[in-house]
Amino acid sequence: MTSVCIYFEVHQPMRLNRFSVFNIGGDNGHPSNYFDHKLNQQIFEKVAHKCYLPTNNLLLDLINKYDGKFRISYSLTGTFVDYCQQHLPEVLDSFKELFKTGAVDLIEGTYYHSLSSLYDELDEFEEQVKMHRQMIKRVFNYKPRVFRNTEAIYDNRIAKKVAEMGYKGIITEGTEKILHWRSPNYLYKPVNTDLKVLLRNYTLSDDVGFRFSAQQWPGHPLTADKYAQWMSRCEGDLVNLFMDYETFGEHHWDDTGIFGFLSHFPGEVLKYKHIDFVTVSEAVERYQPVGDIDVPWAISWADEERDVSTWLGNDMQVACFNELKNIGRKVKEKGDKDLGDTWRRLQTSDHLYYVSTKGMEDGAVHAYFSHYDGPYDGFINYMNILQDLKQKIG
Repeated sequence: MTSVCIYFEVHQPMRLNRFSVFNIGGDNGHPSNYFDHKLNQQIFEKVAHKCYLPTNNLLLDLINKYDGKFRISYSLTGTFVDYCQQHLPEVLDSFKELFKTGAVDLIEGTYYHSLSSLYDELDEFEEQVKMHRQMIKRVFNYKPRVFRNTEAIYDNRIAKKVAEMGYKGIITEGTEKILHWRSPNYLYKPVNTDLKVLLRNYTLSDDVGFRFSAQQWPGHPLTADKYAQWMSRCEGDLVNLFMDYETFGEHHWDDTGIFGFLSHFPGEVLKYKHIDFVTVSEAVERYQPVGDIDVPWAISWADEERDVSTWLGNDMQVACFNELKNIGRKVKEKGDKDLGDTWRRLQTSDHLYYVSTKGMEDGAVHAYFSHYDGPYDGFINYMNILQDLKQKIG
């Protein structure tokens, strides 16, 4: 038996207002004004109607159609849930309806989709994970058993901390950097702790997430029966299809056929008697690791390098990251809750993602997501806000 394990990341960042160097230290009111609330609401509502609501409705129908044999998993970031509660509660309600089916699993993460796991100390990382745990318990009355760090960032140190926090599994990228000749279609174990690692099959995941509407791709058009046939030929225990939820309706618009593909996919897979669907928790319960992985340096699912250069690949990003860490020490010493909340919202990984100066395809993806004119514009704006927050802390 080979199991298909589908997981979706559901996240929205809090984009920043334009903030001039002349505003630093001025009477700018509350730090919440750092964030462009109007733009954030507009984008969230647009994506909700193009992706979240129609995709949730479709998946609910499919789960019911196949009597729960079609099974999926989600990680919902804290910032995403905040948007739902503030602007469109019906989006969160639709996720609750999915969860009630019993065919949907939820995954733990950092509340603010932050890079706190890369700090020298992991205290802030642990605090944000606990915040996320409390949110999932409050909203869904559930305690996830599997953890997925921001953008699947992973190394030995993070794995050890996650195991110490009581999780049974962790998700990361099935890159050759750690696997070499081995397949991502099995569970593995970190060298330094007792934890099961689910590895993303990035080729098959990206066939949908990135290449679905690419007409020059040899696999185009990607049909559900063709994709299911690829699954049927996979060797191993697990085919982990992990992707951004906005794949459906936002990155690939309705007119590309993405929803038609999704609607036929479960039925095509279930035609094969040796394949079933599992949630991430079920995958961890059912299968055993076939070997160890040693990851002394951080990897992720981002960009071609699949490391943390997406956020820390140039001097501007490193300067912002170091300033962010230093501000955090002062915020915690001061003990001001509002300033602390602002600092945590500024930790969201997207702020540094927009400052990337990568070229080629990676650079095009960064530019697609960014609301800035370019990475230097993003750097100046972000650093100005950090300097203002620093002065507010005193």
